[in-house]
Amino acid sequence: MSVNANVLPKLGMIGSAAKAGTVSGLFREANDWTPQNFAREQIRSLVRRVFFMTGAQPVRHVVFSAAQPNTDVGLICDRVGRALALETSAEVAIVSRNSAPVETQPLQPHSGCSENTGIKSKSSRIAANLWRVPQPSLREICHDAGMSRFWISSLAELQNDFEYLVIHGPAAGASSESVLLGQLADGIILVLEAHNTKRATARKIKETLEDSHSRILGTVLSERTFPVPQRLYRRL
Repeated sequence: MSVNANVLPKLGMIGSAAKAGTVSGLFREANDWTPQNFAREQIRSLVRRVFFMTGAQPVRHVVFSAAQPNTDVGLICDRVGRALALETSAEVAIVSRNSAPVETQPLQPHSGCSENTGIKSKSSRIAANLWRVPQPSLREICHDAGMSRFWISSLAELQNDFEYLVIHGPAAGASSESVLLGQLADGIILVLEAHNTKRATARKIKETLEDSHSRILGTVLSERTFPVPQRLYRRL
């Protein structure tokens, strides 16, 4: 299974589906189309194709890794986690690289939050079945030295508490940690930044991941824009 999608981490950006004239298939009326709605549809489609596509090997634990540093992957993981939690009643965790949320709006703890131990005691419950687990908090629980032993131990603990994991991995082109996570998780999705990630860079990273037997689920293209006024898309 492979997925290739345009994800819109910044409001107002327009993906390739719009350019191809498929916006009218997403919304019943032209007036229903907004950059925000289109972004949500892109994320929802990504979640359904990755986590719920029928296949021989189920996908429950996915790493999102940028091709290069400075690409905003945290916001993509946030939105994927939120969309995934709406598609299932199972427990979902966003494993973030930062202690603080990256979403544009502040996250409020869920009112039904109860006492928890272990990883959940170090996490933020942000919806009925959605949690945020900061990687610094994992370090407080999983004391194994070395990157490999730490992630083996951490993922085992996470899988005990959560059925689905959306993991914000390090930049694939700058760290061997992403290769390790791609091996341990069900797969890895490579985030490419339009007008910034070079084709040769993406190809080299893909080859490295394949050589290490990491399962590449597909790619996400972020920050893609088109020089067509939004008013024209509203007429499609």
